[in-house]
Amino acid sequence: MLKSLIVAVLIGFSLMAGASAGTLDVVKGRGFLNCGSNPGLAGFGLPDDKGEWHGFDIDFCRAVAAAIFDDPTKVKFLPLSSKDRFTALQSGEIDLLSRNTSWTLSREVGQGFLFTGITYYDGQGFMVHRKLNVSSALELSGASICVQQGTTTELNLADFFRSNNLPYEPVTFATGDEALKAYETGRCDALTTDASGLYAQRAKLTNPADHVVLPEIISKEPLGPLVRQGDDQWFNLVRWVNFAMVNAEEDGVNSKNLEEKTKSESPEIKRLLGFEGNFGEGLGLTRDWIYRIIKHVGNYGEVFDRNLGDGSKLKIKRGINSLWTKGGLHYAPPVR
Repeated sequence: MLKSLIVAVLIGFSLMAGASAGTLDVVKGRGFLNCGSNPGLAGFGLPDDKGEWHGFDIDFCRAVAAAIFDDPTKVKFLPLSSKDRFTALQSGEIDLLSRNTSWTLSREVGQGFLFTGITYYDGQGFMVHRKLNVSSALELSGASICVQQGTTTELNLADFFRSNNLPYEPVTFATGDEALKAYETGRCDALTTDASGLYAQRAKLTNPADHVVLPEIISKEPLGPLVRQGDDQWFNLVRWVNFAMVNAEEDGVNSKNLEEKTKSESPEIKRLLGFEGNFGEGLGLTRDWIYRIIKHVGNYGEVFDRNLGDGSKLKIKRGINSLWTKGGLHYAPPVR
C-alpha cells in the first residue's frame, strides 16, 4: 500500500514538473527529441547494421523533430521493452512514446498518459506452424500459445479462449523475440501478437513459408503515440503532426511534388503548407511546420508504404489503414 502511494506521488510530481517546464521548451533547449521506440520490430522500429533506426513509428518521431527543428535527425531513440516503456515516459526519460502501443482506458486514466491519436489500426491474431494444418483460431483447442507477458495481448488471449470455451496453455516470455524463438523451436503450437507484428516476426524466421497467419482478428488494437498528461501544448503538437501527415496524403501533397504544390492556388493546400494563415504559432512552431514534415519525412501514405506496405519487405495491405476516402479509417480534422 505504501509502495503504491509513493509511486503515485512520484508520478504526480513528474507530471507537474513536465507541465511547468513545458516539454516543447525542454526539447528545444536540449536540441533534440527523446523518443521511446521498440527494441526491434521490423517495419515499426529496428536499427540497421550501422545503428541507424528505421520504421513506421521511427518516422513519426522524425516527423515531430522535423516540425520543431527542420531536421529529422535531431532525435535520440531509446529502445524500450513492453515492461519498461511506461515507466520511461512517466519519469520524463523520454518526451514521446512511439512504440506500437495500444490505446486503452486504463493507460490514460490509470497511468497519467494521453494518446495523441491512432497512427495504425491493428488487431491481434495468431501464427501457426503450417504442418499443423490449422486454418482457424477456433481449431486451437488445447494448443500451447507463445505470448509476451505484461501486454494487452496476454489479456486478449485469455478472453478469446474463455469466451469460446476452449482450453489452452499460455507460455509467457518477457520479450517478443524470446516468444518468437520459442515458437520457432517448437515450444509452442502458435504465436500471438498484433497482426502487423506477426508479419514482421514471420519475416525473421528461417523458413517464413512454413508458417501461416490465421484469418481471425480477436481484438481492437488502435496503435498510436502517447505523451504525459499535464502539457496541453505538447499534446496538441504531437497530435497535429499525425493529422498533418494524413491531411497531406488526402490533399495529394507528398515529398516528391512538394515544391510544385507550393504554387497551388488551392486554399486548403495554401493553409497546409503555411502560405495562408499561421497555424503553427499556436503549437509553438513556425508557419511552415507541415512543409518541413513532408519535405523530410513524407505524408502518411509514403511512411506506410516504405515501412509496411508495397515498398517494404512486409507487403502489408493498407486495408482499414487507408484514407476514409478510400474505404479506410484514417480521417483528420482540417488545418484551418
